[in-house]
Amino acid sequence: MTDPGLVLDSDTGIDVSPQIAGPGARALAFVTDWNIRVIMAVAWWVTAALVVNGALSFRPPVEESASWYGFVLLPAFAIYFLYHPVLETALRGRTPGKRRAGIRIVSRDGSAPGVGALLLRNVFRLVDSLPMFYGVGLIFILVTKDSVRCGDIAAGTLLVYERAATDAELLLSAAQRTGSLDAVGAEIASDLLQRWQSLVPEARVRLARALLQRYQGANADPGDADDLTWRARVERLARP
Repeated sequence: MTDPGLVLDSDTGIDVSPQIAGPGARALAFVTDWNIRVIMAVAWWVTAALVVNGALSFRPPVEESASWYGFVLLPAFAIYFLYHPVLETALRGRTPGKRRAGIRIVSRDGSAPGVGALLLRNVFRLVDSLPMFYGVGLIFILVTKDSVRCGDIAAGTLLVYERAATDAELLLSAAQRTGSLDAVGAEIASDLLQRWQSLVPEARVRLARALLQRYQGANADPGDADDLTWRARVERLARP
């Protein structure tokens, strides 16, 4: 279900409420990511140990070896424990597991979370994983309104479902990459273009004017423009 309290924007009269990801989607994402990071960490451990020891062995050498700890142990642990923070930062709240489940991490205002929030969210995995098998995190997901774990509460984040890209959203993706629209503006413009034909002309003009004024300032009002001009202005805003 959608969360009526999570509204990305209402200034123009178009409210966007993403669907909160529940325990099932979160579990699918976690299990997928867990398998990937375990396979990557073990693959590194086996390959590096073979290079350092000259034989396939998971045990450290009999004699203390700085190269074994530095080249075998530490990188394997880094792969396992830094998998989530690194990928979530690089992919703006996504990981391979989250992509498979069709979900992503967002801030409470609907924007992509910052590095600090993502790091804090992952530090709290230590709490959520207690006493074992993410017991604390699972309880919080089941009893909280927005299906959030302790890490989400501390970082101010949510997991929401990705929506299938429409033609309008594909048009807007370039604008987000070039910085002419933020995440909220892209959602508003996308929704406006999708609803264009169902809106009365007065509503089209009012919403288009509000959107353009927000991102183009004084240059937003072309005067007594017709319906096609207003739509073209919104579409042009979305192009790089």
